[in-house]
This record gives sequence, structure tokens and C-alpha cells, in this order.
Amino acid sequence: MLDGSPEQLHAYLDLQPFSRLGRYAEKLLAFYFQYRGTLIGHGVQVRAGQGGTIGEFDFLLRNGSALVHWEFATKFYLLEPTGSGREADYFIGPNLADTLGTKMRKILDRQLLLAQHPASRIHLPQPVASAQALIKGWLFYHENDVSPDRSLGVSEQHCRGFWCSLSELDSIAGERYAILPRLRWLAPAKLDWETVLDAPTLRETLAGHFDANTMPVMVAVVERDAGCAIETNRGFIVPEDWRFRARQRIRQAGESGS
Repeated sequence: MLDGSPEQLHAYLDLQPFSRLGRYAEKLLAFYFQYRGTLIGHGVQVRAGQGGTIGEFDFLLRNGSALVHWEFATKFYLLEPTGSGREADYFIGPNLADTLGTKMRKILDRQLLLAQHPASRIHLPQPVASAQALIKGWLFYHENDVSPDRSLGVSEQHCRGFWCSLSELDSIAGERYAILPRLRWLAPAKLDWETVLDAPTLRETLAGHFDANTMPVMVAVVERDAGCAIETNRGFIVPEDWRFRARQRIRQAGESGS
């Protein structure tokens, strides 16, 4: 129904501008829960007097007569198997800020326990019956890397793409490409065909980017369909030293346990 008449969703999202992908994804999910009539609270901060913020409930939801707490995250991780450390830490964010392991430990060891803190009680209409985590996003693999062990809790049907360095770009099958800004990372792209790039232009654009920036770039491989560019694959193109820096970050995560 929203595809044909999205005005209600657009009005909901226009309440604030978005610069962070995670907040944008949270707002979309909040709209869904509100639309279904199950949303009790979203982004509820818990403070302890003058001691600052203890934490935040991403979602408080009604499940029948019960109150449930949901933690939600939208993440994008690249697999860099170093051969040491914990497997969940082999999945690392493109900006090297965190790993799948650090995110899971934060959610499981801290965020899902928020309802047990005494300061949270004034924010809850009734005791929380259960706490759950939902991590959505994409995992990206280099060449012939395999899927993670199922014990990590990653769905076999997870969204997946590739990653490669700029010098490896020729190994990616495709003839036309599009660079995706961060707020377009959530879903497969559908773009105006006139905006797409051929391989030489893409390579030149990325080389200019990496001259001044170390942040990997999300690229969609696209095909033409009725005048539109439809995504068929996606991945991160990384600077040449990214793998070295990623291995350092993974070792740090393993040594610190955080």
C-alpha cells in the first residue's frame, strides 16, 4: 500500500534530516511498528540523576499483553580472515571503527540488560518480559571467502556482496557502475541510467577519492532495464592499505575483548 501512496511515510521521515544511516534505518522501523500499532517507545534514554546517560531503549514494543525490549542495529562488515582471534571479529566495518564481534558483545552484554537497571523503571509502563536483538545489514567477501560459521547467528540468507582494492577492480564482473551514498546502502539500487559510470570513469573517480580519503566506497554493479539502472551486485572498493589496517584493528579487538 505504501508503494502506491507513500505520503504518510514521507511525512514521518521529514520530521528530521538524517545524516546517519543507523538513525534513518531506526526511523523506518519505528514507522513500521507504529503503523502496526505495537510501538510503545523509540529511542528512550535512561539517565541516572546527574550521572549522565545509562543507556537507551531502541524500541519498546507491545506483544500481546507483554512489553518487550528490542535492540536494533544496521551494520555493514567486510570479512578479513586473519587466522587469529575470534571469528566474529574477522568481520570489520569499512571505517575500521568496530567489528561484528564488538557489536554483538556490546548488545548482548550491555544493551539487552538495560531494563534490569533501577534507573530504567520510571521509563517502563510495566516490567519488560523479554529482550531481543535484531542486526540487519550486509556482509562483504573478498574473492573466494566463505560464509561465516552458523554459530555466529548469521542467517544463511543474509545480504552479501564483494570487497576488493582499487587495483583488483578488473576482477569484478560488470560494465556499468554507480557509487552509492551512505543513505542508499539499505536496499538494492534503482537509478536513472544517465547517472551510471563505465569502468574507466569509475576507476578515475575512485583514484581521486583515495588520494584524499581512506574511507572505502560502496559501488553497485548495474544493468539497464527500461531506462533504469538496476543493481545486480554491490561491494566496497577499498584503498590499497586497507587490508593491513584492518588486520591491525582485528588484532586489537581480540586483545581487548571489546
